[in-house]
Amino acid sequence: MGTKPFVTPATFIHSLSFLLGPVFGSKDNFLGLGVFVDTYPNEEKQQEAQKRRYSPGNQRVFPYISAMVNNGSLTYDHDRDGRPTELGGCTAMVRNLNHDTFLVIRYVKRRLTVLIDIDGKHEWRDCIDVPGVRLPRGYYFGTSSVTGDLSDNHDIISLKLYQLTVERTPEEEKRDREVYLPVVDNLKLPGMEAPLEPMSGLALFLIVFFSLVALVFAIVIGVIIYNKWQEQSRKHFY
Repeated sequence: MGTKPFVTPATFIHSLSFLLGPVFGSKDNFLGLGVFVDTYPNEEKQQEAQKRRYSPGNQRVFPYISAMVNNGSLTYDHDRDGRPTELGGCTAMVRNLNHDTFLVIRYVKRRLTVLIDIDGKHEWRDCIDVPGVRLPRGYYFGTSSVTGDLSDNHDIISLKLYQLTVERTPEEEKRDREVYLPVVDNLKLPGMEAPLEPMSGLALFLIVFFSLVALVFAIVIGVIIYNKWQEQSRKHFY
């Protein structure tokens, strides 16, 4: 078809050891980062079949690139094209092109960015930008793909990996080493809650202290109200 995009249809570029499975050819409930290039809108087609319509703000135009971070407990929802666990995404028209297309995944200081060059102009365009992504070290990289009845001929021309030189403070270096499970800060996804940091001794003391003060205050107010009520009752009796 004369098409040579960097990514394959329904491609899964992930930072995990490769195992066959139902998620674009790779395993589900994976550990790590997944970047998907999906060419077929399953959810929209199902909604059309049920005679429903999306609002313009919710509709996604395919082919569509999305990202997902999984700690092993999440399942990729094919029927909804990964919408429930999507970190971000963008439309990328990579089909039926006569030039190479490119995708860059960058992870620096817990910030995940995905850029694309699909217009043949050698210009990068922002696609995904998510801060607070925590990925463990020592992972693998791989690609996989799967297709249904509608298929194209796409080729992976090359896959290049670079280690970026980034200055880190000793505190940042220690925090990166202490990441054991993939997680995203301030993102409420099922099973993806970041672990709560333990409270300091001062914070715990203040909570207990003010709780006791509030309790004593409530008891004093209760006693005053009770005494007034008894006094009113005696006056009504006499």
